[in-house]
Order: sequence, then C-alpha cells, then structure tokens
Amino acid sequence: MCAVSLACPWFYLLFFQQKLSPIGEAVISGLAIVGSAFLLSWIAEVAQLEIPKSLAIALVAIVAVLPEYAVDMYLAGKAGRNPVFIPYVAANMTGANRLLIGIGWPSIVFWWWLSSRKKSFSIKQHHFFEFILLFLVTLFALFLPFSRQLSLLDGSIFIAVFLFYMFRASKGEVEEPELEGAAAAIEALPRGQRWIVIFSVFLFSSAAIVTAAKPFADSLIQTGRLLHIGGFLVIQIFAPLASEMPEFLIAGILAFAGNPNLGFATLLSSKLEQWTLLVGMIPFVYGASLVTGGHQLHPLPLDLRQCSELFLTAAQSLFALILVADFELSLGDAFILFALYIPQFFFPGIEAREWYAVGYLILTAGIFLFKRSQLKKLFERIKWN
Repeated sequence: MCAVSLACPWFYLLFFQQKLSPIGEAVISGLAIVGSAFLLSWIAEVAQLEIPKSLAIALVAIVAVLPEYAVDMYLAGKAGRNPVFIPYVAANMTGANRLLIGIGWPSIVFWWWLSSRKKSFSIKQHHFFEFILLFLVTLFALFLPFSRQLSLLDGSIFIAVFLFYMFRASKGEVEEPELEGAAAAIEALPRGQRWIVIFSVFLFSSAAIVTAAKPFADSLIQTGRLLHIGGFLVIQIFAPLASEMPEFLIAGILAFAGNPNLGFATLLSSKLEQWTLLVGMIPFVYGASLVTGGHQLHPLPLDLRQCSELFLTAAQSLFALILVADFELSLGDAFILFALYIPQFFFPGIEAREWYAVGYLILTAGIFLFKRSQLKKLFERIKWN
C-alpha cells in the first residue's frame, strides 16, 4: 500500500490538472516513479515461478528499469523535434550506468558484510556469459564517442546483443524462488488471482510511469535552471536515483538475507540491459521522431558533453569488470568502486570527465597486469555454456 500511495498524489495532479512549481512537480512525479518501480519489481520477482531463473532475473532487471526507459525515450523523442533537448539524451543513461557500479555493486558487499561479517563473496561462475557480453559491449561503447554520433547501426548492434542475451537466458531451468515481503504475499495467492493482481499492478504502475516521465524530465530541467546547476547534471543525478532506488533496495535485502549472488545478479543483468537495450533504442526513437516531424533521418549527434560522459561511463564499466574478473567481490573492491565514483560529482567539467576516464583506463591496465596469471587460470577453468 505504501508503494501505491506514492503514486496517488501524481494521479491527483494529473486528473485535476493541478500545477506546481518545477521542484514540487519533480518531487511528486519522481515519487510516483519510485513507487511504481517498487511495484513492478515485486511482480517481476513472482515471474520466477513460471519461467527459467536466468530469464526471470533478466525480466526483473528490465521491469525494474522501466522508469529509466520511459525518461530516456521521452528525451530522445523530444530531441528529434527540438534540437535543444539533444544534450539531455545521454544524461539519464550515463548517470544510471555509473550509479549501478559506483553505488549498486558496493552496496551488495556492504549489506552482505553487515549480516554475515564476511568481507567478500564469490560470484557464481555461471555469470561468466554476462561478463563476456558486458565486456564486449563496453569495448564497443568505449569507441563510440570518437564517432561523435549514435547511429541506427550502432543501435542495431546494441539491441542484437540484448536479444542474444535474452535468448540464452531463456534456455535455463525453472527454479523455485525465495520470495519475501510483498512478492511472497502475491506468490501465496491462487494462480488465477495471482495473475489478476500481477496484471492490475502492471497496468497501474505502467500508467504512472508513462504519464510521469515527461513532467519528471521537464521539471528536472527547469529545476536545474532555477538552481543554476544545468539540466544535464540534474537529470544525470536525480532521474537515476528515482528509478534505481527500488532495485538497489531489493538487491540489498537479498544480500542481507544471505543471498548476495542473487542481488548481484540482478544488478549485473540491469547493467547489461542498460548498456544494450536502453542505449540501442535511443537512435531509433530519435530517428522516428525526426521522420514523424517531417525532418530528414540522420544519426543522433553527440556533443562534447555527451561524448565525455559516454567515454567516462565506458571506462568505469571496463575498470569494474577487470576488478571483479576473478569472480570475487570484496569490501576492498567495493570501497574502490565507491571512492572513485563519488568525486565525479565535484568535477562536472568536460575536460575533468575526460581525464577521469583516462585515469580509470590506467587503473584498469594496472589491475589487469597485477591479476593476469590469476585471470588466465580462471578463463582456462570456466567453460562457455
């Protein structure tokens, strides 16, 4: 009921056409997105009863980041009709990707340590497939800024990787999940009632997200102007916080309950999907907006700000993958990821972002050389399955 109540004030404003200040509208629409994301995460967890576990984890991640897709697709569509919005397209996507690694991954270790007092956990090696795909798509993204554009071909490659990932995930076995809280309450219902609840919750949450995405993005941009911060940074910081918070909490609960691998798997899957489907859909939505608006079809141009942000996001992803490539995530690793992420907020300049990315790449090379013998043994032991 608490999650539902977060969305109710937004529906009141929507139905009665009430107007608020940009900050007030950002808060109300943002809370609706947070509440809806919680609801969607719970019903997606229940899906593990019916489908393979790997596919269920992937679907949980897709549904959990649905608010992110809504905001990014709105901005991409708006950019096709109004070039002023082009600089904002990459804001939410890059912010969300870096937040997942800078806060999400470390939080799993923290909650696991808090409950068990163990300083690390081993990542199950059947996630090797996701690691390889994420590594390949990160390398591809690392060179995207040099083209200064995001084309339909680029989008097709990202989406193809996502479809391949979903195809492989669907080949797993169905496993009985360990559900808690609201998800467990839904699971306890008879199958017919369970699907009615799932369908109703999905419609309610989707309606809240779809209707709130536009005012949420617009009000964040206006709030940034009022506070003299800049719309790009406001969207990059606050939009991902609203959409990722439920996913972080659910993954943290899983880790605290003694299952850090499942919590990490959810965030890993989310990271892979954001790097593939979310990025891949942007040029298609932008292109469709151009065509419907009577403009000539062309790739989405990336200005210096977007290029630097994309470069930094790819560099951080590559660093994180090499850091945990030994399939061990420790408190030390978590501290490094967190400590390198937080200072980014204090150096928002384009040149600072580029130097930050170079620093990540230098550290990546150093860690790779330090761990190369250990990584070689690991790769020899793991089978591609």
